[in-house]
Amino acid sequence: MKKILLIEDNEDVRSNTAEILELSNYKVILAENGKTGVEKAIAYKPDLIICDIMMPVLDGYGVLHAIHKNEAIKNTPFIFLTAKAERQDMRKGMESGADDYITKPFTGTELLNAVDGRLHKYDLLKQDLAPGLPGVQFLLDTSSGKSALHSLTLDRNINKFKKKQTIYTEGNHPNRLYYIVKGKVKTVKANEDGKELVTELFSPGDFLGHIALLEGTAYKDTAEAMEETELAIIPREDFDELLTTNPEVARKFIQLLAKNISVKEEQLLGLAYNSLRKKVAEALLLLRRKYQMDGDDSFSIDISRESLATIAGTATESLIRTLGDFRNEKLIDIREGRIFFLDQKKLEKLIN
Repeated sequence: MKKILLIEDNEDVRSNTAEILELSNYKVILAENGKTGVEKAIAYKPDLIICDIMMPVLDGYGVLHAIHKNEAIKNTPFIFLTAKAERQDMRKGMESGADDYITKPFTGTELLNAVDGRLHKYDLLKQDLAPGLPGVQFLLDTSSGKSALHSLTLDRNINKFKKKQTIYTEGNHPNRLYYIVKGKVKTVKANEDGKELVTELFSPGDFLGHIALLEGTAYKDTAEAMEETELAIIPREDFDELLTTNPEVARKFIQLLAKNISVKEEQLLGLAYNSLRKKVAEALLLLRRKYQMDGDDSFSIDISRESLATIAGTATESLIRTLGDFRNEKLIDIREGRIFFLDQKKLEKLIN
């Protein structure tokens, strides 16, 4: 049962509002002024707060400020109740960080629609969504009932890239977003000596080139097709429209697409400090996690040794020697250039 904290100094309004909420199967916690409301918010950690603006002791703006200062409850959805219909007061409430407002007098339907809608969206934003199109599409479908992102990727020009063909180059400025329909893509950075480091791997369902678009900067790496690849081309204007027309989706879209930052940090630390065996084992397991389909127990890796070496951050000769060691230890098998996993658990022990 969801808990709602109702902060309202008018006894009649407080009683009637609580009754409506309780009849809809919400547990209601009551507070008669702002100070008591903050104390109960900290004590009960409600799922949503409904708060009057004009109150003695501490007004609604003060309550909201106090809520935002407390780490444990700062993200609690917050709805203002106000008897003032002036646009200035409503704007002040929203700019202060409120999620919604209800103008008194209100009907039971108006109250419940606001509460249900806010709780639903908050639950959605807390979910750990899958990366790429499926996660964002679920978000859009559930929150708005529209396939906005799906439409964004439909009926687009499909560009085909051959193996090792460059998609975009470090230093260039983006004017489009890419969506991988088929194939595999890697992004790489090269040092002054021309040695490459793989910064990220992409597969069907992933977006490509979004970071530079979101930051408004040039590409920080170069994207290259690892095999025959098909990309849907989405103009920058359409991408910008999605972000500007739906703020909640935009926030989640950014979180979703930036989700791998911590993983990349761990990868770079591993490349800097791990032993050669750990680097190669980690590269193999990374490829397996990225590209193995559910239920595919016969998964194998078909990748050039040069590409695998750049992912592992080591010389090709060192990589080949280590793969030979792994083969002799029966961790992997190599047949016609393909790498098959024989003992994944032992590989995982090498990096833990």
